[in-house]
Amino acid sequence: MKDYIENRVYEVAQYILDTNCTVRAAAKKFEVSKSTVHKDLVDRLPNLNGTLAEEVRKVLDGNKAERHIRGGLATKAKYEEVRKRRDCTG
Repeated sequence: MKDYIENRVYEVAQYILDTNCTVRAAAKKFEVSKSTVHKDLVDRLPNLNGTLAEEVRKVLDGNKAERHIRGGLATKAKYEEVRKRRDCTG
């Protein structure tokens, strides 16, 4: 594995642990695709550092479990905004 990839794997893993962010947010921060972040964390990290990989896996699993809740909140916020605009216009 090339050095820059290995460095990115460790940086992304540490960022995920520090912020509990989603794969999407980490991908945006590091300017790589979500697929790359996922491959780094799920495939490459266990080969480099198993302990760190287990910690990151817990965060990813937690995010996955909360995903449906976040989606519902986003939908709720969207329709509240629509209702506010409709109420203001009459």
